[in-house]
Amino acid sequence: MAYRQDDDYDYLFKIVLIGDSGVGKSSLLSRFTRNEFSLESKSTIGVEFATRSIRVNEKVIKAQIWDTAGQERYRAITSAYYRGAVGALVVYDITRNTTFENVARWLKELREHTDSSIVIMLVGNKADVRHLRAINTEDVIAFAEKESTFFMETSALESTNVEQAFSEVLDRIYQVVSSKALMAASQSTSLPKGQTINVGKDDVSAIKKGGCCSS
Repeated sequence: MAYRQDDDYDYLFKIVLIGDSGVGKSSLLSRFTRNEFSLESKSTIGVEFATRSIRVNEKVIKAQIWDTAGQERYRAITSAYYRGAVGALVVYDITRNTTFENVARWLKELREHTDSSIVIMLVGNKADVRHLRAINTEDVIAFAEKESTFFMETSALESTNVEQAFSEVLDRIYQVVSSKALMAASQSTSLPKGQTINVGKDDVSAIKKGGCCSS
C-alpha cells in the first residue's frame, strides 16, 4: 500500500539495485517510485537514487533506493554505494544468460560490503519477452534457494511484480528490524529516546524519523 506523504515516516531503509548493465535496474526504479517507464532509457552514469514510502504493519517505511551503472568502470564507488544498505535487488535479464551467470559475482560483492542480515531479492526482469527466455526458471529457483535469497520475475514495461518485489523486500527488512528491537528490549527495560537499531555493517540503516542511513 502506497503512502503519499513522503516526509512522514517511521523508518528509512536503504536498498541497492545491482546487476549487469542493461538488465533494467533503472526501469524498475522508475516504475516503483514514479510508476513510469521509458523505452528510451539510457545507461545510468554514476549513481542516482529515488524514494517512495509504503505502509508495512501500520508503520510508514520510506525506501531510499540506489541505482548505479553495471559497467566495470564504475566499480570504484562500490564501498560508498553499499554502505548502510539493508536490502538489495540483484537483477538479471531473463533473455541474456550472461547476466544470470554474473549474479554469483554480484552476490559475492554485495555480501563483502554489507551486513549478514541484509535482505536479498533475486529479480529476473523483462518477463514481458518470455518468448525470448534464455534461462530456465527452475534453475534460478534452485540457485536462489542455495544462496538463501528470495526470487521473483518482473516486467518493468508491463509493471508485473515490480510493486511486489520491492514491497516484499521492505516487509522482510522490517521483520529484521522488529526482531532486533525485541532483542534490545529484552536486554533493557526501555530504550532511550532516539535509540537507533543497527542492521547495517558501517552505518545505522534503519532509523526512526530524524536521520538518514546514507550520510
